[in-house]
Amino acid sequence: MSTPLIIVQNLCKTYDSEGVKTTVLCGADFTVAKGEFISIMGPSGSGKSTLMQILGLLDRPSDGKYLFEGEDTTNFGDDKLANFRNRKIGFVFQSFNLLPRTTVYENVELPLLYDSKSGRDNKNKVLAALSSVEMSHREKYFSNQLSGGEKQRVAIARALVNNPDVIFADEPTGNLDSKSGLQVMKILQHLNNEGHTVILVTHETYTAEHAKRILQMKDGHIVGDEPVKNRRIAGDGEKFLK
Repeated sequence: MSTPLIIVQNLCKTYDSEGVKTTVLCGADFTVAKGEFISIMGPSGSGKSTLMQILGLLDRPSDGKYLFEGEDTTNFGDDKLANFRNRKIGFVFQSFNLLPRTTVYENVELPLLYDSKSGRDNKNKVLAALSSVEMSHREKYFSNQLSGGEKQRVAIARALVNNPDVIFADEPTGNLDSKSGLQVMKILQHLNNEGHTVILVTHETYTAEHAKRILQMKDGHIVGDEPVKNRRIAGDGEKFLK
């Protein structure tokens, strides 16, 4: 049996503000296999965004262990953490986080500029990533010329360009209308079908049900970990997979 991509053991996060300690995550224990599509779901303040930031190596836990491909990331120095994050992880955020006066091509290329091993094949990587989200025709557009749905598709292309081991999507449909949101979920499901590991953070049951497994959070704890029985399959007309 292969080693899980992610192993989380008793993960906790406590913030200290002028001597006042607030625990926002505690006792998280779970594994993620390579190629899974997981939703982390819960209301505002449940700890789901904190958990995603730790899993995405944007923050460090206060206690517990986080193993990625068998390596204990809690022992990483800042430089190794940044390098590991750039090579292994892709991010898609609710607010897109695109540079406004920069072309679509340049936004997608950005992660490659931080990779010392990237080089002459950068163009092929960018064009392939844009093609995978059906945005090749917008290559020379500036990001502020795009609709919300198009911006999120460019953000997904940027997350893909380094061929990461896992894609984290934090409320990726939160700023989109229902049609654009469905297109984004269709892309994420397609990427998962191609073998990409996807971890989605959402407060919406409707969105969470596009994944194959849901981690339910409440008050900083994981209170449920179940497969999705009636999974939504995004397409031209949505359907359920029972």
